[in-house]
Amino acid sequence: MAPTITVAAAQIRPVLWDLEGSLVRLLDAIKEAAQSGVELIVFPETFLPYYPYFSFVEPAVLMGRSHLRLYEQALEVSGPEVARIAAAARQPSMHVLVGINERDGGSLYNTQLLIDDQGELLLKRRKITPTYHERMVWGQGDGAGLQVVESRLGRIGALACWEHYNPLARFALMTQGEELHCAQFPGSLVGPIFSEQTAVTMRHHALEAGCFVICSTAWLDPSDYATVTPDTSLHKAFQGGCHTAVISPEGRYLAGPLPEGEGLAIAELDRSLITKRKRMMDSVGHYSRPGLLSLRLNRSPASQVEAMGPLVAPEPGRPAAPPAPALVSPLPLRLEELTNG
Repeated sequence: MAPTITVAAAQIRPVLWDLEGSLVRLLDAIKEAAQSGVELIVFPETFLPYYPYFSFVEPAVLMGRSHLRLYEQALEVSGPEVARIAAAARQPSMHVLVGINERDGGSLYNTQLLIDDQGELLLKRRKITPTYHERMVWGQGDGAGLQVVESRLGRIGALACWEHYNPLARFALMTQGEELHCAQFPGSLVGPIFSEQTAVTMRHHALEAGCFVICSTAWLDPSDYATVTPDTSLHKAFQGGCHTAVISPEGRYLAGPLPEGEGLAIAELDRSLITKRKRMMDSVGHYSRPGLLSLRLNRSPASQVEAMGPLVAPEPGRPAAPPAPALVSPLPLRLEELTNG
């Protein structure tokens, strides 16, 4: 494992209401990052097809049309869009952390996918609790996604937006030796106070976990506001809120923060800073008190069915029912397997 790696956080503008448009911008950003030798790039929360900004300004009784439009463009993990990202990651040998609106049956989820430089899906996780207005859009995730995965670059974990305000969710990743933390936020939301809060939260996690944080937020151009809502009095809701950056285990900015506009925050990470920080304060090691304080984590995937009792043998002459499909696929998976069956 190399002593240094190069990472990037993308502050990028989605093409609202257009999955293909947003996907092309993401693929172009991967190509741009490759020119700087980037080995891991992080994209914003549910960048594909776009974050549901409409849910922040439209009352629930009126947002049905916008919600259905999002359903039409939401991704399936086994779909062609994810396969295109995997192919793009393989070409320059880059790890990619992307946020998607995942469609699974009749529900949408805020899902994070980590694809490695060989096109393998290392991590698929869902936001455990959608925040405030988001609860009208997405279903809930489960503890199965609170995991840190091994990679060529080190141990990588991820959370989305206000999951970072759940200290036990962060602690679950810290106990697994997280070295590179991928954070995603919507950007262009709430106002400058959102940027300030993101800065505090991201620097604190870097310090407490003793890890590097790669934080990505999206950005809306003022011309985008009217496509979300024609009510100009609500446009202030989309101004500010961006804070794309790379932060060291000492809480220092290595790249960024980017307060507005598009761009890549690129930094070279020195692994020795992890040990330097943890020598002083290891929250899950010598600075912890497990005899007094500990975490109970249910990592079982959520399931709507718990089968009990023996299987009933089929009647003579009647074929047995096929086995139920697995609810959770083991990781890692090659994306070719997902797309080609």
